[in-house]
Amino acid sequence: MISLEQRCQDLTLGALCDFLKTHDRYLILTHSAPDGDTLGSAFALRAVLAAIGKQSYVVCPDGVPEKFRFFAKEDAKPDFEPETILSVDIADEQLLGKVKDTYAGRIEVAIDHHVSNTHFAKNLYLDASASATCECIYDILTALGLPLEREICEALYTGISTDTGCFKYSNTTPKTHRIAAELMLRGIDYAEINRIMFDTKTRARIELERAALDAAEFHFGGKCLILPVTLKMRQATGCTAEDVEGISVISRSIEGVKAGVTIKQMDEDLFKISLRTYEPLDASAICQKMGGGGHRAAAGCTLSGTLSEVKETILQFVGQALEETDAGTASV
Repeated sequence: MISLEQRCQDLTLGALCDFLKTHDRYLILTHSAPDGDTLGSAFALRAVLAAIGKQSYVVCPDGVPEKFRFFAKEDAKPDFEPETILSVDIADEQLLGKVKDTYAGRIEVAIDHHVSNTHFAKNLYLDASASATCECIYDILTALGLPLEREICEALYTGISTDTGCFKYSNTTPKTHRIAAELMLRGIDYAEINRIMFDTKTRARIELERAALDAAEFHFGGKCLILPVTLKMRQATGCTAEDVEGISVISRSIEGVKAGVTIKQMDEDLFKISLRTYEPLDASAICQKMGGGGHRAAAGCTLSGTLSEVKETILQFVGQALEETDAGTASV
């Protein structure tokens, strides 16, 4: 039996650029619950394709959150039928959300930076050393010899900044800083972008954080934090999906926590898990055991069941990881 990896062709940067130049009429897919990297990558890539004379448009399964609309203008359906489907910042077809049934099995090229990519596309350009998929788009742009237009710079800076936690996370590299510096030199208002992305919250979001912290649980001697965000909390505070995005960052600021687990209830018995870890734990390895993946310090998965059942599953695998790494063995 041929595996997905065997069916998927790995592309070099040069081969990817050749592909983009020889095809046309692109549809660019972002992942559901979009963040700055998937949106920055998609809209920057759209501009890159336009610069080399190609038609393209972006499909975001859940729409574009308001705070990203300074660079991410939602596309109307164009007057052409797409010939080539691309995905950006998508490690698994499950992340296509509500458009999965429409596009699964049809993606020609996936452009990604997740080491956990499942090789679902026909072709894959993967740079696991990149802090964000926006770094990959920057490399494409420079390989094609294109200028850094302001629109592209705003999109790329947003994606890189958000995926590195404003350059605080361990995925930040010297190359990341060099790229950011090049984008800043083009006159973008990076301070305003960072203010919007990191320092601005709605009142509803503040109320949601308070409710989630009231329900937070510490396990394994304080080395694991469980932060539940239920539908009841969202309804009580009036939070939108955009308000909930990024709430998992809370666990990074609590002293002694090695594994911060945010459990977002999506439906009656469906939960999206965001795991943030510090060394020596590997968030991606833990989430892969639960059907997900991501990066060493940040990963996720989706689990079904009751909230109690989901907590039990997560604690089982986090507890195993803590024991294996000698990070802590205290009981729950």
